[in-house]
Amino acid sequence: MHTKASTLDLAMELIAKPSITPNDLGCQDLLIERLQKIGFIIYRLPFDNVTNFWAIRGDEGPMICFAGHTDVVPPGSDELWESPPFVPEIRNGYLYGRGAADMKSSLAAMVVAVEVFVRENPLHNGRIAFLVTSDEEGIAESGTKLVVEWLREQNIIPDWCIVGEPTSTNVFGDIIKHGRRGSLNAVFKAFGVQGHIAYPEHAVNPIHTCLPALHELTQEIWDEGCANFQPTSLQISNLHSGDGITNVIPAMCEAHLNFRYSTKLHADEIKYRTCTILDKHNIDYAIDWRLSGEPFLTVAKTLVSNLKAAIFEITGHSAELSTTGGTSDGRFIATLTSEVIEFGPINASIHQANEHIAVGDLERLTEIYRTLLLKMIS
Repeated sequence: MHTKASTLDLAMELIAKPSITPNDLGCQDLLIERLQKIGFIIYRLPFDNVTNFWAIRGDEGPMICFAGHTDVVPPGSDELWESPPFVPEIRNGYLYGRGAADMKSSLAAMVVAVEVFVRENPLHNGRIAFLVTSDEEGIAESGTKLVVEWLREQNIIPDWCIVGEPTSTNVFGDIIKHGRRGSLNAVFKAFGVQGHIAYPEHAVNPIHTCLPALHELTQEIWDEGCANFQPTSLQISNLHSGDGITNVIPAMCEAHLNFRYSTKLHADEIKYRTCTILDKHNIDYAIDWRLSGEPFLTVAKTLVSNLKAAIFEITGHSAELSTTGGTSDGRFIATLTSEVIEFGPINASIHQANEHIAVGDLERLTEIYRTLLLKMIS
């Protein structure tokens, strides 16, 4: 195969488009044009200000879906970059640019892998699909989440899905994500009585009243983890009170909480236990919850075993299964199909200045995706 130049060229074309979430800026048009040329039927599915598409090739048989996002996080100050973030550049065997690792290279590798596979296997068994969004790095409300709802309404259920998130850690091919922890957010507000700081007897300081409760929440053992998941973690990400005035006791204290939890817990149980602890402290409070995603876990069946075999054939590495890290759009797709995994480049530089991927890994990633197709539906 000679995929290196083709994948590299497409990756560079994608990186050159400053598609800061939720903007796509023509990235999906590039992908759609190439997929249409090899027989894919395209469904453009814009929701609100988000660009999405679903593509399908084949009429019957098991379906494997490639999923990813064209949006990227903002690049930050140009001064931190050795070359402009949206001007792809190759230096010392690495491709630099925003989205090089997360995850425009994966999308390029997926498309080129499918092009080569279809050229070599035009009458392949089964179906190949793509689910692509421009709303993964943002609030993720009008992207994959709504595409999955549309697929469910159409009774389109993939058998397997591979998301091209950058999962490799130390060397390319060492980690497959076969699940993710759930993410539950809360905005907690403790209310007091505003007053002059010299007369605390006439006021109620909400900072003082809520700190013991927040401390107890941070010390709570929510679970002890399990074979596939770390113990549930609570972190306070923001704490704010007052208006910067030194002689006024504030009327409110606000804290932002985030729970990362395993399949051993349900969001409703976390909410109940949290409120039980808060109620013990006899404080006047309100709490608003937002569920970012339930935890999911894919057992090591067809997709996992074939991907592990493909990775070993191309890299010589025996990939390990992991559920660590943040959330991904896999959490939405997992409500539609039971076998969802993530695999992609080394993630050390993602969301950083000078984001990059080894040029050689572009070719190997393409080969892995193509080999996976050979094992699943050839």
